[in-house]
Amino acid sequence: MKRLIILLIIAAVGWYGYGKYHDRLAAQPMGKAEAQGTRLPAQASANLESTGAAAFKCDGRTHCSQMTSCAEATYFLRNCPGTKMDGNNDGIPCERQWCK
Repeated sequence: MKRLIILLIIAAVGWYGYGKYHDRLAAQPMGKAEAQGTRLPAQASANLESTGAAAFKCDGRTHCSQMTSCAEATYFLRNCPGTKMDGNNDGIPCERQWCK
């Protein structure tokens, strides 16, 4: 029983540490080569135009993990206050997840 409790404590500390590491990694600015282009990728631009801005609305979501596409993330970044999807402030949201 004692071993199980110790194992659970170690797992909880590891889970907490990984979460902090992931948050810190996501907040780091991208490298120079990745940050040079400030325009949206062609696919993201096309998706945004074909989907239409009417399909999205500001509903309080602020993080990339809450988005379902690059077009949606782009709409939120351009139109909704308080978004946290452009860590390096280059105008392209969710570069590691959606807008590659």
